[in-house]
Amino acid sequence: MKLNYNGLKDRAAWEKAGVQLPKHDWQAMRAETEQNPTWVHFGAGNIFRIFIAGLQQRLLDAGEVKGGIIAVETFDPEVVERVYEPHDSMTLAVSLRPDGGVDKAVNASIAKGIVASSPEGWAELKAIFRKPSLQLISFTITEKGYALRDMKGELTPVAAADIEAGPAAPRHAMGVVASLLLEHFNSGATPIAVVSMDNCSHNGEKLRAGVTEIARAWAGKGFVPAAYIAWLEDETKVSFPWSMIDKITPRPAEDVERRLAALGIEDMAPIVTAKRTYIAPFVNAEIPQYLVIEDRFPNGRPPLEKAGVYLTDRDTVNMTERMKVTTCLNPLHTALAVYGCLLGYEKICDEMKDEDLVKLVRRIGYTEGLPVVTDPGILSPKAFIDEVVEQRLPNPFMPDTPQRIACDTSQKVPIRFGETIKSYAADPQRDPASLVAIPLALAGWLRYLLGVDDRGNEMPVSPDPMLAALQGSLEGVKLGEPDSADGKLDAILTNPNLFGVNLAEVGLAGKVEGYFRELLAGPGAVRATLKKYL
Repeated sequence: MKLNYNGLKDRAAWEKAGVQLPKHDWQAMRAETEQNPTWVHFGAGNIFRIFIAGLQQRLLDAGEVKGGIIAVETFDPEVVERVYEPHDSMTLAVSLRPDGGVDKAVNASIAKGIVASSPEGWAELKAIFRKPSLQLISFTITEKGYALRDMKGELTPVAAADIEAGPAAPRHAMGVVASLLLEHFNSGATPIAVVSMDNCSHNGEKLRAGVTEIARAWAGKGFVPAAYIAWLEDETKVSFPWSMIDKITPRPAEDVERRLAALGIEDMAPIVTAKRTYIAPFVNAEIPQYLVIEDRFPNGRPPLEKAGVYLTDRDTVNMTERMKVTTCLNPLHTALAVYGCLLGYEKICDEMKDEDLVKLVRRIGYTEGLPVVTDPGILSPKAFIDEVVEQRLPNPFMPDTPQRIACDTSQKVPIRFGETIKSYAADPQRDPASLVAIPLALAGWLRYLLGVDDRGNEMPVSPDPMLAALQGSLEGVKLGEPDSADGKLDAILTNPNLFGVNLAEVGLAGKVEGYFRELLAGPGAVRATLKKYL
């Protein structure tokens, strides 16, 4: 059995293997999408393929929509070349149940994948954006994909080059979007929604800021007309809805690939691209999923509420996102990631059997986070965190790794921990210095950056756009020599870009540095420090 249009013609074999197949006409979907595209998605990776594309799959099968999604990859061409094209853009969605069972379904709602950086792909994208049928463009490009500036506030080389060169052939994702929206403006300027579905705070605001900064810079250099800027900044014409997304989607697991091969499903082997993207023809993920979107779509939208999406107002999205990102899931994940690496764990679920780490995440979530979270009304914070701690993180069949979660931590810390610290600082009845688990998590991250585990052995450090700068600041700090940290943390701990606040100003810098020194005491100090304070 092969995952492609021809391979699915033997429906009996797939159904015998327990795979749910699409009910809609795949060829008709592709034809409709080509003639009247409504949805373009940037970021062709795993969470999009199993979750976002899965939503459209439900709507197609129910007859609620006729067209599919066009997926655009702006970072890694191999995703399209090695995974999309050989499989007719289909995905085998594998949902992992806590009891060890798996649910399998083919998502065939992606009409095609396009590489934005190729001349052919760029020409095709421009043609798509000339279509008045286009209703929304959405994004799962990770938080760093929106950033135009580095930790010093200076434009990155790619962003600066895009601004200087103009809209003809941009390379940064924000430049790509600004250029394509210009194409849309020049072809009739029909309204459109630009929707970030990335796992970051105020994602719509970040997306709008990135796109408009590039566009304004182009206007200043005479590349685009003032009328384009006026249209782009009019949210009755171009909206940037906020959203909250949640579904743990690990890298493809070899165990899952073996299960699929045993059923007779061919060519499922995971690959690692030259850009270190971990991907496969299948996607494995947990079953729980949440998507909450601000309902502002000036040119209409698919009936996403019929696929389980919460459509609501911005305040509710913001409260739901803060609940999840700052308290109920993301800070727990990051704490488990850095300490899991230091303590030699390879699976998040195994960390949830470690008494010290369970105490750490429970204190971050229940004791320090929940008291300052606003209840969004549509989801209960207590019920949400209960599900995370008791079911989702301990799921033994979720092959998620601390090493994956530790990627890009510098981009996550300001929101995952900084927002709670800000809440304590703003409340006269609370004192940030009373926090224990959150500063332990921050100190653990800095200790992790040294690339030495709790046994004193060298360990790999996951990719991070600020890794070189942070490790440069920590140069000379050595395990077993706490005094080697003297003066090394000052610039880090007072940088509000890193933590969302200046930790010295809120009275936490000394505590984080003190914990860091204790974590440096020698082999076994990480475990000893956790036991001491928890």
